[in-house]
Amino acid sequence: MTRTLSPTLQDVIGRAVRAIREHADECEAAQDVTPQAASALRASGYTRLSLPEERGGLGSGLEEYAAAGLRLGEANAALALVLAMHTHVVGSAFQGRTLPEPMLAALARASLEGQLVNALASEPELGSPSRGGLPRTAATPDGSGGWLLTGRKTWATGARALGLAVVSAATPEGTVARLLVPMDAPGVRVEETWAGSLALRGTGSHDVVFENVTVPGDHLAPPGAPHPSGSAWFWTAIAATYLGVGFAALDALAEYARARVPTALGAPIATLPRVQENVGRIATDLGAARALLLEATRAWDARPGEDAVPGLAAAKAHATNAAVSATDLAVRVAGGAALTPALPLSRLLRDARAGLTHPPADEVSYASLGAALLGVEARR
Repeated sequence: MTRTLSPTLQDVIGRAVRAIREHADECEAAQDVTPQAASALRASGYTRLSLPEERGGLGSGLEEYAAAGLRLGEANAALALVLAMHTHVVGSAFQGRTLPEPMLAALARASLEGQLVNALASEPELGSPSRGGLPRTAATPDGSGGWLLTGRKTWATGARALGLAVVSAATPEGTVARLLVPMDAPGVRVEETWAGSLALRGTGSHDVVFENVTVPGDHLAPPGAPHPSGSAWFWTAIAATYLGVGFAALDALAEYARARVPTALGAPIATLPRVQENVGRIATDLGAARALLLEATRAWDARPGEDAVPGLAAAKAHATNAAVSATDLAVRVAGGAALTPALPLSRLLRDARAGLTHPPADEVSYASLGAALLGVEARR
């Protein structure tokens, strides 16, 4: 069981949930984060969640972060992910001190002001950055101590709502650096590519194009060894959000089962043993995934470091697969009604599938934990 959230955290989470619920349908229809939704997310105060208290934030630990993400994911996966991307970037950067102080200071200001931030790493040719490779996006010296950034990034969650982006780019030396870029800087444009997507339509995860964008010299983070905080915060963000989708499907199915009274039965379908069994299966699977996630995040909070990472990887895999199983079984139990707009199950089914596309892949996740338990090095 997660520890009790402070009244301040509960208030901020509640405001974010209300903002998400209010604007989820309009963003789904627009296939983008609408300006009204972006304003509501910023005003919720959630951007301060993972910012350390000494910087004016709420100082959430990873277990509290997981509990918050579950609530938001249950409200709506698309808008929950927009906030999850911001908070994982901020939480990991400050815990791991993975960015220079000027960049950290800019992230802190953005979080306090309610600006949304995301890390942009994926590219059309690169594939998943987790598999390595050099980006086509390039940072070159501008001759006056700064940098010029040129390239294209894909999967930019919340693209039009972002205030800042942490952009991965290749340097002339063939290394990968990260640059902090205001999204309203000259040369930055969002190219609409997300319309017609299968899932997470409300994220507006369009491409972002950079054309000779000027970046100050102190807003570049030089190459360095990855810190485990990056994996910890990102995997927790993904696991919690999609697990929330699974719980939303359970709630929708339970409500439908209590209300649906076929004339041939003369009673709610909730009275049928098969329906009861499947609801119980869904609840058990989701509950086990939640317990594993909270245990893994609690272990990280107690001793953050490499030893806690395999448990988080396995928790991410178990959570995303539990969400897929839950939504699939919920649709099967509800039958044809699940295909109509009267129930949210079709959207939940589609959104849950997206959880499988985030790294680490299932085989990497489980092998990581298995290798740790066996005392050997994980191999890919």
